[in-house]
Amino acid sequence: MTRGDRRPSTKLVDGGRRREWRGRLVNVPVERASTILFDDLEALKDSRPALGTYRYGLQGTATHWALSEALTGLEPGAAGTILYPTGLAAITAPLLSLLSPGDGLLVPDSVYGPTRKFCDKILKRLGIRARYYDPLVGRGIDELIDDSTRLILLESPGSLTMEVQDVPGICAIARERGVVTLLDNTWATPLLFPAIEAGVDVTIIAATKYIGGHADVMLGAVTATPDHYERLQTAAWDLGHAVSPDDAWLCSRGIRTMAVRLKQHEEGALKIAYWLKERPEVGLVLHPALPDCPGHEHWKRDFKGSSGLFSFELKDWGPQRRASFVDALELFGIGYSWGGYESLVLPVDPYRTASKAPAANLVRLHIGLEDPDDLIADLSAAFDQAGRSP
Repeated sequence: MTRGDRRPSTKLVDGGRRREWRGRLVNVPVERASTILFDDLEALKDSRPALGTYRYGLQGTATHWALSEALTGLEPGAAGTILYPTGLAAITAPLLSLLSPGDGLLVPDSVYGPTRKFCDKILKRLGIRARYYDPLVGRGIDELIDDSTRLILLESPGSLTMEVQDVPGICAIARERGVVTLLDNTWATPLLFPAIEAGVDVTIIAATKYIGGHADVMLGAVTATPDHYERLQTAAWDLGHAVSPDDAWLCSRGIRTMAVRLKQHEEGALKIAYWLKERPEVGLVLHPALPDCPGHEHWKRDFKGSSGLFSFELKDWGPQRRASFVDALELFGIGYSWGGYESLVLPVDPYRTASKAPAANLVRLHIGLEDPDDLIADLSAAFDQAGRSP
């Protein structure tokens, strides 16, 4: 069996663990370096930055290459993976790399808030126009593409409202029109949605989340097709993006157990989502695996499973009672991010300019690795306590 024939869970364990990088150790060790020494001046002059080539700390060491290679192996058809210091940098740097003044891009209206902020502030200042589209537009994206459109950004599911986009349909139209596609695939990871196989040109993951898995590292990753990889990698170096070897090592450690963790995240989140559907305080439950979620038919067609993040609507409750509910929870931490072993909660209010959000007065949950029955008991007690509040 060749490496390419191995199943995803096996690739997670074996990916990037080259013998020449790890020696007789199980794991590739942490190699910290800024300066790389050469045997002579001729060797220095002949060196070129590339995966597996020691040149300068900016271009990485075996610690970085092991993670990059492991991530690339999860995306059939990919040429390589670039590492960034944060998930947001993994979104903004490719946009800067692929767009020029006068260009336009299409952005889903359900996009991650900091991405919208970058488009509306930094890209606008550079003369790049972002237009927002209904995330459920599907192949209707063809009508929105104009002569200036160079790039379509996708995020599926959406960060707060969880709409699942018709990624293969949008990518097919984009390819016909000569437009590059970028997908924020953090929710699913390549295990649940192999993006490049679905037609995406550039797929982005906030490795801070499920890849790291332990709420102790910040890192982003971009995996690209042969048409775009070299340009993106060169631009990342030109912009000075570098990742700490310790952070790369933590993500390499995390990726080995990601398959089993995702299964538990999925199981717990589904149990809680179905339980919430029966609560009288709850309106719409926005979980991609549930039929009521916008774009569920795309999830059912394209995805191999679901993860731990979803939202639900509190009907007939105002902001004060919603806050009382969140504050009453004991097992759910209140904080940004998600994808770690711990459960989290946030009240969220979607911001839209091109479409209507499917629900308002939302609470977003990340279901961690705790026993779901304990989490249900915590949620039940919080509902009861908030229900008695003014």
